Amino acid sequence: MADGLTIRRLEAGDRAAWEPLWEGYNTFYKRTVPAEVTDTTWRRLMAEGADPGGFGAVDASGRLIGFTHYFFHGSTSQIGPSCYLQDLFVSEQARGTGAGRALIEAVYSAADAAGAEQVYWLTQTFNETARRLYDRVASVTPFIKYRR
Repeated sequence: MADGLTIRRLEAGDRAAWEPLWEGYNTFYKRTVPAEVTDTTWRRLMAEGADPGGFGAVDASGRLIGFTHYFFHGSTSQIGPSCYLQDLFVSEQARGTGAGRALIEAVYSAADAAGAEQVYWLTQTFNETARRLYDRVASVTPFIKYRR
């Protein structure tokens, strides 16, 4: 991990710094999220003991440079819960600093503490930069996503 990088739970005071990162994430994935969804997502992130959980990456100057959101859920194929890492984003200027890897590892630690039997996520095929990291910290699966 880069010198001075801290990974911690997102806090109420992070909203102003989180929102531009959230918008960057949504822009990257070519999606529009209504303000009501953003507000609800933030409220859920701040609710103690509720899903989603969220971590922030903070640089040496105290600036939020990235985030991850994750959920726990049951499964029909295992006893323990699964952990779905839904969102991961690091500002363009902070890419390559180890922040993305550290955020994934924070989710791994939370999943281990919760007894999760797996952590998984999805990404777009065009996300080559992130996929290089993902190939180092996880195994690609043969699943194809369908959606209505």
